[in-house]
Amino acid sequence: MPDKHYSFFGAVERSFNKAAGFTKWESGILEQIKTCNAVFQMRFPIKRDDGSIEVIEAYRVQHSHHKTPCKGGIRFAAEVDQDEVMALAALMTYKCAIVNVPFGGGKGGIKINPKKYSAYELEKITRRYTAELIKKNFIGPGIDVPAPDYGTGEREMAWILDTYGAMHPGEIDAAGCVTGKPVTQGGVRGRREATGLGVFFGLREVCNIKDVMEKQGLTTGVEGKRVAVQGLGNVGYHTAKFFQDAGAKIVGLAEYEGAIRSDAGLDVESVFQHRKKTGSILNYPGAQNLPKNTDMLEMDCDILIPAALENVINGENAPRVKAKIIGEAANGPLTPEADEVFAKKGILVVPDMYLNAGGVTVSYFEWLKNLSHVRYGRLGKRFTENLNAHILGQIEELSGKKVKDNERELIMHGPDEVDLVYSGLEETMIAATHEIMNTWKSNPEIPDMRTSAYVVAINKVGTSYAELGIFP
Repeated sequence: MPDKHYSFFGAVERSFNKAAGFTKWESGILEQIKTCNAVFQMRFPIKRDDGSIEVIEAYRVQHSHHKTPCKGGIRFAAEVDQDEVMALAALMTYKCAIVNVPFGGGKGGIKINPKKYSAYELEKITRRYTAELIKKNFIGPGIDVPAPDYGTGEREMAWILDTYGAMHPGEIDAAGCVTGKPVTQGGVRGRREATGLGVFFGLREVCNIKDVMEKQGLTTGVEGKRVAVQGLGNVGYHTAKFFQDAGAKIVGLAEYEGAIRSDAGLDVESVFQHRKKTGSILNYPGAQNLPKNTDMLEMDCDILIPAALENVINGENAPRVKAKIIGEAANGPLTPEADEVFAKKGILVVPDMYLNAGGVTVSYFEWLKNLSHVRYGRLGKRFTENLNAHILGQIEELSGKKVKDNERELIMHGPDEVDLVYSGLEETMIAATHEIMNTWKSNPEIPDMRTSAYVVAINKVGTSYAELGIFP
C-alpha cells in the first residue's frame, strides 16, 4: 500500500535537489525553476442524472512560464489532489525541456472516478471545467494547452475544444487550445499510440548502446529480451505491442484485477481481447495467474515497464525487483527510496520524465498542425512519390534489372501524416537518450540516469530564464 504521507511533489523536489548540485545555477534561479508558478483550485456544482447536486473538486497547475503555452494532460481520478497535480506539472516542465518541445509544464485534474458517471454527466463536468479555465485565462493556444491523461481521451478533448470554440467565436487558432483530439476535429494521426511508441523508441535506443548493455549483462538490441508490463491501458498496451512486434518476449502482464506470466511469451493483442471478453486478464489460456498484481513487479525479467500509476515501487518492495532495466512508462512509479536501492543494485532506471515524453512530443506536432492549418504530408507526398518513381525508372533502365514489387512499393512511398509523426518522435527520443547518456558519462559523480535527465532539464530551463532577462 502507498504511504499515506508520501508526497509526490516532495519526491520530484528531492530528485531535483539531487541533480541541482551538478549544475552551474545559483540557488535563487534553482528555486524559480522548481516552484509552481500558478495553482488554480476550483469547485463547481453539477446536476447528476438522478437530480441530485454534486460539488466537483478540480485543479489546473501551471508550473513554469519560461516558455508558453504551458502544456499537460487532464486526469479524471478519485485520487487527484493538489500535491499530485503540482508534481505532474513539474515533471511536464522537465519533460518538455529534455525533448526540446517549447512548452512550459502544466497539469490538470478532476477528483472523480469516471466509471461512476454517465457520459452525459462527464460531458457536463468537462464543459464546466473548461468554462472555469476560460474565466481565469487558464486555457488557450498561446496560454495553456491541455491533453488527455489517465481517465480521459479523445472524447473529452473534443468537448473541451467545442466549449472553447463556442466562447471564442472567430478565433482562427481555436483548435490549438487542446491536443489529443479526434483526427476529424484537428487531431493528428499517431497521437493515440504516441506515448507507448516513445517508450519503445527510448528503451530500444538504450538497448542499442553497447557499453550500457554490457554493464547490465545483456546483449544489445531488444530482440529476445524478456519484458514485463504493468498496466494494459493505452500506454501499457501500445508499449507491449511495439516490443512484441520488435521481437521481444512479453513474459508478464498486470492489471488492477491481477497479473499473469508465461516464460514462453504472451500475445498482447490476444490477452487484451481476452480481458475485453471476460473483464479480467486472469485465467488467460497457457498463462500462470499470480496471487497479487504487484507480484509481477518482482518477477524475473530483463525489462520491467510500470505503465500504470505513481508510487508502485518503493523502499519496501524495491529490494525484491529482479529486472535489469526499469523503463518508467507511468509518471512517478518509483519513489526516491526505490531509486537508491536500484542504484546500489546496479539496476538501470530509465526515467519517466523523458521516457514517456512521446505523448507531449506528438501533442506538439498536433499543436503545430492546428496553427499551420494544413495536414502533415499534404504538400509533399505526391511530389516525393513522383520523384521516387522517376529515379527508380532511371535506375531500372540503366541497370536493365527490375526491382521486386515489395521493394518498389517501399521506395516509391511518399510519407503520410502518420509516417512523419513516427519519424519525428523517433528522432526526438533517440536525440534525448544520447543527450542524457552523454551528460551522465561526462560527469561520473552523477549517480543515475534520472539525475542526469534532471541535470539536462535544469540546464535548459535555467538557460531559458537567463536569456529572457528575468535574472539581470
